[in-house]
Amino acid sequence: MDISLQTHQTYIGKPVNSLPTPALVLSKPVLEKNVKRLHGDIDALGIGFRPHVKTLKTIEATRIMLANGKYRKIVASTLSEIRGCLPLVKEGVLDECLYGLPIRPSVLANLDAFTSQHKLKIVLMIDHADHIGILEEFNTRTGRTAPWPVFIKVDVGTSRAGIVNSSPRLDQVIQSANDSTAVSIYGFYCHAGHSYASKTTDQAVKVLQDELEGVLTAAKKLVDRKAEDGELILSIGATPTAHVVANLKKILPANTNLELHAGNFPANDLQQVATGLVAQDDQAVRVIAEVCSVYPERNEALINAGVIALTKETSSFAGLARWTDDINWSIVRVSQEHGIFSWVGEESKKEKAEDRFRVGQKVLLYIQHACITSAMHYIMYVVDEQDIVRETWIPWKGW
Repeated sequence: MDISLQTHQTYIGKPVNSLPTPALVLSKPVLEKNVKRLHGDIDALGIGFRPHVKTLKTIEATRIMLANGKYRKIVASTLSEIRGCLPLVKEGVLDECLYGLPIRPSVLANLDAFTSQHKLKIVLMIDHADHIGILEEFNTRTGRTAPWPVFIKVDVGTSRAGIVNSSPRLDQVIQSANDSTAVSIYGFYCHAGHSYASKTTDQAVKVLQDELEGVLTAAKKLVDRKAEDGELILSIGATPTAHVVANLKKILPANTNLELHAGNFPANDLQQVATGLVAQDDQAVRVIAEVCSVYPERNEALINAGVIALTKETSSFAGLARWTDDINWSIVRVSQEHGIFSWVGEESKKEKAEDRFRVGQKVLLYIQHACITSAMHYIMYVVDEQDIVRETWIPWKGW
């Protein structure tokens, strides 16, 4: 067991530099600012909102993203995340959860129990005709009579989950779902994971337009939907912009509504900053580590945060993490528990490692991917504007 699970509360009221290392540091003021900004955009656009809980995996962060019940739907990727959110159902803050992976037989009993035992509406994701047969078999075997509400996942270029609009399989899945008593089409869902390649607002708008076109084209294939079937939801993941959403609303089919799903936005990270759409100061998650050695002969320093404390993902920013005091120093190599600081700035301005680092020095790092890094840590040390620990949050672990 991680010792931090036993000691974390002893650091409340202490400065961030007193923390054991490596540790995950979460700035609550930055998080709240990020959430407030997106909530304002959503409200101004008049669209629905479904936060994804996978980044910070805590009940505290989820409550903030839901504005304590103003928004009442989430996406979760694991059963552990859904279990962690059940207290919010009991509080009357949360009504509905989308299980964000295409379904598989082994997960259905647990998902069904969340509805039958905890009154949490579960929405599923499908992208294959076999999924419908699996749901029919489950309902027949268990006696479940209620159809499963499903999003049909549309692939708009990420090549992860989903069906491209040009595939005849999409028509097949829509038709099979429409004909099945075990399934009710809730909407169409897409997520442009490749949108991190965007570097300008215009490029981000293009990604948004691709997503909107993807779900709208798919929705038009559902030609015989009746009003009594309920509102059809088109769920997108790209950052919405006013003029694009306003134009889309003019051509939405009747009884259709738009929602945004988003997960990384409270935390942000170097991958988000690399898009040019997020400022460096909007990063709420950092990792604190400690210098273990300095190597003047190769102008590098060693810290006790490797791939397990950070990540192996990168972005257009060099390295796997960057020093918050000077982003010209980056973690350029990692092994399991080792991270190597090296200069990545202009060669003409190159500094000496022995002038910047000493053994025992605490260093704060901006990280490449908050979702991955956060999942590595057992405690989140929540700090105020002065980097004083004010709370500790315990994230949900496992699947």
